[in-house]
Amino acid sequence: MDTTIDLARVLDSHRQWMERGEGDRADLHGADLSGSDLSGANLSGADLSDADLHGADLSDAILSGADLSGADLHGADLSDADLSGADLSGADLSDAILNNSTLLGLLSE
Repeated sequence: MDTTIDLARVLDSHRQWMERGEGDRADLHGADLSGSDLSGANLSGADLSDADLHGADLSDAILSGADLSGADLHGADLSDADLSGADLSGADLSDAILNNSTLLGLLSE
């Protein structure tokens, strides 16, 4: 079984979902995105629950309202990211870089 994710396709479909109500909301639940370059990505409202994002570059990313519950964000770069209203309950943020990130209205345990 091939579990490879076409991240570019997922991000494009998510963009269409946000802009025009077409496409699909990004469902990256449990995805292995460790070390990925998601800098500047708009993942508002995306499902990233239980995703492996350790060491990922999420600088300048828009993650407002995203579900990051249980996500592994160990060592991820979240500099200047918008995490307003994101669900970070059970997420591992150890050694994550959060310089200038927006953290208003977070949901957490």
